[in-house]
Amino acid sequence: MTHLTEHTLVQGGRSAAFATACVRGGVAAGLGVGTLAVLVIVAWISSPFPDSGAGGALHLAAGLWLLAHGVDLLRTDTLGGLPAPLGIVPLLLSALPVWLLHRTARSTLDPADENRPRPSPAGALGAVSGGYLLVAAVIVVYSESGPLPADLVTAGLWLPGVVLGATGAGVWAALGRPLPGREEAAAALRGAGTGLVTLLAGGAVLAGTALVWRAGAARASFEGIAGDWSGRVALALLVLALLPNAAVWAAAYGLGPGFALGTGALATPLGLLGDPAVPPFPLLAALPPEGRGGWAQWAAAAVPLLAAVALGRSVGRSTGTGRARETALAVLGAAWASGAAVAVLAGAAGGPLGTGWLLAFGPVWWQAGAAAVLWGVAVGLPTALTVRAWGRRIPRPERPKEPKPPKPPKASGKVRAAAAPEPALAASAASAPFPAPAPGSGFPLTGADDGEDEGYVPYDYLPASWETPPYADLPPLPAPPRPADPPPLPAPPRPAEPLPHAEPPRPSGTTGAE
Repeated sequence: MTHLTEHTLVQGGRSAAFATACVRGGVAAGLGVGTLAVLVIVAWISSPFPDSGAGGALHLAAGLWLLAHGVDLLRTDTLGGLPAPLGIVPLLLSALPVWLLHRTARSTLDPADENRPRPSPAGALGAVSGGYLLVAAVIVVYSESGPLPADLVTAGLWLPGVVLGATGAGVWAALGRPLPGREEAAAALRGAGTGLVTLLAGGAVLAGTALVWRAGAARASFEGIAGDWSGRVALALLVLALLPNAAVWAAAYGLGPGFALGTGALATPLGLLGDPAVPPFPLLAALPPEGRGGWAQWAAAAVPLLAAVALGRSVGRSTGTGRARETALAVLGAAWASGAAVAVLAGAAGGPLGTGWLLAFGPVWWQAGAAAVLWGVAVGLPTALTVRAWGRRIPRPERPKEPKPPKPPKASGKVRAAAAPEPALAASAASAPFPAPAPGSGFPLTGADDGEDEGYVPYDYLPASWETPPYADLPPLPAPPRPADPPPLPAPPRPAEPLPHAEPPRPSGTTGAE
C-alpha cells in the first residue's frame, strides 16, 4: 500500500510539473506580445495623424510578433490590390521571444528548489513549447482579420522551428551545457561557435564603417522619411532593430556571394551588378557604389579570413593531443556547423519586400552557407594543423649559463703577504717548523686569521692552471724534525697559613707607647 501511494504521489507531482511548464510557456508568449503591444500603442498615441484605431494598433503588434518568429506577412493595402509579402525579420526584435523561451525553459528545470517537482528534460521541452505554440496559434488566427495577415506556410515552418530551438537551448543550459563525449565533436562545436561569433563581429564592424563613411546620405534619407518627432522615434527604433541584419548582410558580402538588391541586382566585393531597386531607407545608404569594386571593397574579405583563422585555432588547440586525422575531421565538422548557422541567419535576415523587383532582397541563404564552409575548410584546416604541430613541439633544453669569473679580492696587507713571489714562499717553507701547504690545496699560504678580511676566499688564490701546479717539478721538501716536548713547569708554592692561636706581630712603633 505504501509503495502504491508513493507511486501515485510521484505521478501526480510530474503531472503538476508538466501542467506548470505548459502554463509557463503560454505566459512567455503573452509577455512577448504584450511588450510589443505597449510599444505600438505608445507610438499610435503619440502620432499626430493616426491612420487607424486601437484595433489596428493591436493587429500591428500581433503582426510584428509573428514577424519576429520568421513568419512572412502579407500587406493587403497595396496600390494594385494584390497582397505583397513582407519577409525581412528584424533580428533584434527576434531576441525578445527567444530570450523569453530560453529563460522559461531554464527556470522550469532549475534545481534550486528540490522539494518542487520538476518534469524531465524532454517533458519540459514539450510542455513549454506546447504552451507557447497554443498562444501563437491564437495570434495567427487573430492576425488574419487585420491589415497584416500571416502567411500560413511560413507560420507552419518557421514558428515551430524557432520555438523548439530556443526552448531546447534553455533546456541545454539548465543541464549545464554538456558537450558530446567524443573530443572531435566537442572541438567542432567550439570551433564553429568561435568562427561564427568572429564572422558576425567583423560584419558589424564592416557595416558600421560603411555607415559612418556614408553618414551624410544616411542622415538625408532619415530626415526625408520622417518629419515629426514621433515618426523619427519610430524610424530610429526600426533602424535599431535592423542593425543585426546589416551585420549579417556585411558578413555575406565579405564571404563573396554578397546580397541581392532586387531580382536583377547583386552587390559583391567585385562590384555592384545590375540595376538595384533600393527603397529610401537610412541603412541602405551604406551600400557600395555602382561599378567595379576597388581595394576598399576587396578589404571586406579580411572578415571571413579572420573568422576561419579563429575557427582553425580553436580546433587545433582543442585537439592538440590527438592525431592529425582527428583534427582534420573536427575542422570539417566545425566548417559545416558554422555554414549551417550562417545559412539560417542569412535566410532570416533577408526576404521579400514586395512583388516584382523586390521579391528577392538580402543574402541568398545557400550561397552564404556554402561560402562559409569553403572558407572554413580552405583556411581553417591548415591553421588547425599548424596550431596542433606547434603545440606538440618538443622544447629544446636550455644551455647552462657559464659561471662568471670571480671578483678580485680586496687589497689588504694580509692578502699582499699571501701573494708573495714564489722563491720567497719556497724559502719560508724550508725554514718553517711545519711543511708548507701545497699550492692549490685550498689552504691559505699565510697565517692570516679568519675574519680579518671579509673579501678573503681561498679559491681566489688558486693558480690560473690548477691542473698542473707550478711546484709540480720541484722535489718534495724534507719533513722537519719534530721538536721534543718541553719539560713540565714546577707547581707554584702555596702561601703559608697562620697559626690558629698566634697573635699577629705588632708594629715596632707601638711598643714604647704601651
